[in-house]
Amino acid sequence: MIRKLLPYAIALMSVLYVFVIPAEPEGVKLVFKLIPMALILTYASLLCPPSRRPMHWLLLLGLFFSMCGDGLMTWFVAGLSAFLVGHLFYIAAFTRQLRFSWPRAATLLPIAIYGGYMGQRLVHALQDSGDGGLIAPVLVYITVISLMAWTAILTGNRYAIIGSLLFLASDSILSWNMFVSDIANSGIWIMTTYYAAQFCIASSLRERRAVR
Repeated sequence: MIRKLLPYAIALMSVLYVFVIPAEPEGVKLVFKLIPMALILTYASLLCPPSRRPMHWLLLLGLFFSMCGDGLMTWFVAGLSAFLVGHLFYIAAFTRQLRFSWPRAATLLPIAIYGGYMGQRLVHALQDSGDGGLIAPVLVYITVISLMAWTAILTGNRYAIIGSLLFLASDSILSWNMFVSDIANSGIWIMTTYYAAQFCIASSLRERRAVR
């Protein structure tokens, strides 16, 4: 019963955070930011079978470190590092579910092109703003999240694929808005795609059918 109600609770708390909770006081805003992720982590835990395999633990750890990243984003490098660790756990989880096919493998090319384009634009923006020290961690992060999206595609798991691509979209909007140029209503776009991404990744634990 709780598992069936959790998606509604996740949606409600996500809407509250994005559209209702004011920016100040900052501590209250942060608490409400973390609540949807705590609920998503709980939902994922309930989707796991009683005898959890390493894949289940790895995905749960990915969700946990993502939640840590949410709490640490005030300190950009610390938050980025936590998300990076989360993506590494997602990659480890997805590689245990691979259903290789050449069409899926071929998606590496557009992902690499997109990652290369984003990397180039961000490097130029960071150089122009005098934030050259962030170039290396940002490029490493782009590489890892791109690899996360590709390994998700290789699983053939619908929820994992949708979630990983939404995550890529969310982080692209965030980084573009932060370093390249302002995006209208960026906060709404970033958080709605982010929460949807994490919910889909958590839901991948119950997906049984693969995309052909």
